Amino acid sequence: MTEPRYLPVALRLDGASVLVIGGGNVAANKIRLLLPRSANITVLSPDLAPEIVQWLEQGRLSHLAQAAETETLSTLIPRMRLVFAATDDESVNRLAARIARDSNVPVCAVDDPEPSTFITPAIVDRHPVQIAISTGGAAPVLARRLRTQIETLVPEATGALARFMQSRRPWMRRTAPDGPARRRAWEDFVDGPGAEAALRGDEAQADQALAAAVQGAARQGEVWLVGAGPGDPDLLTLGALRLMQNADCVLYDQLIPEPILERVRRDAERVFVGKRMSHHIMPQGDINAEMIRRARMGQRVLRLKGGDPFVFGRGGEEMAALAEAGVTVRVMPGVTAASGCGAYAGIPLTHRDCAQACLLVTGHARADGTLDLPWDSIARRGQTVVFYMGLSSLRELCAALMAHGLPGSWPAAVVERGTQPGQQVITGTLQTLPDHAVQARSPALIIVGEVVEKRVVL
Repeated sequence: MTEPRYLPVALRLDGASVLVIGGGNVAANKIRLLLPRSANITVLSPDLAPEIVQWLEQGRLSHLAQAAETETLSTLIPRMRLVFAATDDESVNRLAARIARDSNVPVCAVDDPEPSTFITPAIVDRHPVQIAISTGGAAPVLARRLRTQIETLVPEATGALARFMQSRRPWMRRTAPDGPARRRAWEDFVDGPGAEAALRGDEAQADQALAAAVQGAARQGEVWLVGAGPGDPDLLTLGALRLMQNADCVLYDQLIPEPILERVRRDAERVFVGKRMSHHIMPQGDINAEMIRRARMGQRVLRLKGGDPFVFGRGGEEMAALAEAGVTVRVMPGVTAASGCGAYAGIPLTHRDCAQACLLVTGHARADGTLDLPWDSIARRGQTVVFYMGLSSLRELCAALMAHGLPGSWPAAVVERGTQPGQQVITGTLQTLPDHAVQARSPALIIVGEVVEKRVVL
């Protein structure tokens, strides 16, 4: 996967000189984008489409009725803030783009990303709120489809809400001088009835809600134990995303991939607390103490955990420690690795033909390397057993299951990096799987049972 080449920015254009090269429909589309943004627009083209002629007659732009030749372009372009090369001749557009790059003037050759130094995104406009969708020029039709979807989600009156909030910012700075408390009040306002009042134009009720939000902003901090799922960001719950966007800091470990961390509010402090296999950067007691310390400082602490906090995530221990310290704690469940990895691997965890139960078991060995598990209840037919954290003990697990009654031909699988790019599914039997999966790496899940034979490669 290539790194993104474009940085989305919001460019202020009031009074800026912009050159549009071309006088047809493509140029008209770009002019239509520029006109509401108070740019000083010059159109370079011998001929103009009727719509552009109308704008010219209204005095909204200037016109140079000349061909886009090298001498003309070399004179005009260095004076400009932006250039749109929007003719139907690719060679002319590329000539203009080369001159603009040589002059350090941003240029967009329409529908030709290669010579361009910027591209225009698809825009959802709720002035002053603007949402830009860009595919880096790779798939403009996809960007337009995404814009259509977002249009249905963003109320038409969103601009009114933004203008209300802008007008109250001086009052908020005076009333709530503490930055974190002020941000929290704004978040409470946006998430509560105040935003709805502003959307419908009821400023009196919106002001009342804003004042109430300021009064409650100095409340004590709290801790959120949030399940991030097994790795694919699409498996995050809506509740998890909301809390990730409101947190002041996030405590996370090795199981949280970067695409999920990117969904945490960008100015939230990141605290890595370790928990790589067999090596804890920060012991559990220190993690508990750190959450308590930060909450008592008034922070909203996001404890982001892979899978579900209450399924081998030590969420119960952390919740008990926080409650004992008098810290408010909330739990947001997540998709646990068994269901997520099983589904992405095409392996059903239950099946009416062969598995009427599913056991979730930790395969983590003790310090002395032993596995102290209730083997008599685990090594049974008619059920699926999913082992978490058992990859390093895979050979011992398979041997113990066979020693307690399951045949060596019993189906088993390892799902490595489940739900994430690079997922690998290794299937075999209790007899063969340890050798087949010798190269597998954590994070990985072990699924044992006849459901493995029901697998459908997705």
